[in-house]
Amino acid sequence: METTLQGVGVSHGVAVGEVRHMGTAVLEPPAKQIPVEDAEREQGRARHAVYAVAADLVARGNLAGGEAQHVLEAQAMMARDPELLADVERRIAVGSTAERAVYDAFAAYRALLAGAGEYLAGRVADLDDVRNRIVARLLGVPMPGVPDSDEPYVLIARDLAPADTALLDPALVLGFVTEEGGPTSHSAILARALGVPAVVALAGACELAEGTVVAVDGSTGEVFVAPGEERRALLAEAAAERKAALAASTGPGATSDGHKVPLLANVGGPGDVPAALAAGAEGVGLFRTEFLFLDDSSQAPSEAKQVEAYRQVLEAFPEGRVVVRVLDAGADKPLDFLTPADEPNPALGVRGLRSLLDHPEVLRTQLTALSKAAEGLPVYLEVMAPMVADRSDAKAFADACREAGLDAKCGVMVEIPSAALRARSVLQEVEFLSLGTNDLAQYTFAADRQVGAVSRLQDPWQPALLDLVALSAEAARAEGKSCGVCGEAASDPLLACVLTGLGVTSLSMGAASIPYVRGTLAKYTLAQCERAAAAARAADSADEARRAAQAVLSGE
Repeated sequence: METTLQGVGVSHGVAVGEVRHMGTAVLEPPAKQIPVEDAEREQGRARHAVYAVAADLVARGNLAGGEAQHVLEAQAMMARDPELLADVERRIAVGSTAERAVYDAFAAYRALLAGAGEYLAGRVADLDDVRNRIVARLLGVPMPGVPDSDEPYVLIARDLAPADTALLDPALVLGFVTEEGGPTSHSAILARALGVPAVVALAGACELAEGTVVAVDGSTGEVFVAPGEERRALLAEAAAERKAALAASTGPGATSDGHKVPLLANVGGPGDVPAALAAGAEGVGLFRTEFLFLDDSSQAPSEAKQVEAYRQVLEAFPEGRVVVRVLDAGADKPLDFLTPADEPNPALGVRGLRSLLDHPEVLRTQLTALSKAAEGLPVYLEVMAPMVADRSDAKAFADACREAGLDAKCGVMVEIPSAALRARSVLQEVEFLSLGTNDLAQYTFAADRQVGAVSRLQDPWQPALLDLVALSAEAARAEGKSCGVCGEAASDPLLACVLTGLGVTSLSMGAASIPYVRGTLAKYTLAQCERAAAAARAADSADEARRAAQAVLSGE
């Protein structure tokens, strides 16, 4: 009998296939004591396993490239964390085996994160994956992971670690469903990059029996268990319509009455450029530069190395717009040379621009490198700062850009509610705003963007979040300046129409989402988008906002 389960759709498309479950987690190693004379040997085993796992994660990242490479390199840094390794060695010195010491050290780190306000709770899947890989290597057992299968299937898991998601084979993994996670989790972001239909935060997903046939709609978040022929036909028809609309959608982003909405790509490095070009991106709305700083967390990359990497991306978009975000370190992206190691709550501490202003030489080198990378190119370079709270922050960044001789527009990311509420004040110092809706939602609702239990509050359709977007867009319009969206909200085609109606002037997203957004925008006039936006803001919940906007656009 067909039943319907509702999760959160995070990657467009439809997949129908049999359920296969992710391998089970590594068992807890026994707590047994070792002789004192064995401690040095066990410490050596632990170090070897840690470095081997870190190297494997880096290798997987190199294979995957793009956003996945950035995520996996961050995971490798977790594995090599010197404080964690020191804790492991201390535990071995007092009698633990290497595997038990790793297990207990990671458990203590987990508890530390929870005590710090659980901002990093969303990285628990990443942390557990690192632990499991090290323990599995020490025990000499296979690492649990994606199941072996000769036939395509739908993957079910409690959560997916980035190392597994990054190397999924779309020819075999038709789609995936997780019980945990949120719309902005690493797995969701990587799923969109791969073009694999995905649903997260689906309660009871792991209870689906192996071999059960399911249909996954990554757009609506619905999972149909044992779908009948009628359901399959409806899904196939909807998928065919979407595919035809994508094929017919080309050119710059615009509404049906010609209101231009540039569609830009979010890129994590040069590896993401080919997909952006293939999708018809009109430029880059968010160039994340962290990938350059993760190779060695003890020091910043040289100016020459930065120039080379930046120029590769700038050259790919002649006469296009490329918006570069300067280094966003801290919180879930700690760097030894830049961020404090003992902050009680890194999410609310020294991160983003705050870190750079504390280390002006790092910011100066990056801005100088960007200036040199753009020399002689017909690209429209724009540079923005992350985690700006007020006009004072904006002025400090604009001053730094001028001091570095940067011939580019300076802007800021709106990720903190104060910046949205005081957007006109902020715009007295800079030329544009870019809304990072992932963090803006996180700080607006006090809801960690990675925790599935609070995914309701991370929904970008939340009317309070739409109010903050509208405030920012209205401020930019009043000042004659631009206001884009580069958070995950822009990748939702229906929400893209609402954002356009709110006055947003550009949309930036993962390359795979661009055709969907382009095709949907082209169906509606600007006036329809404005009415949909008004209806969504008048709602009292995310679900009501979504339904209200859909009703307006469908003419109901």
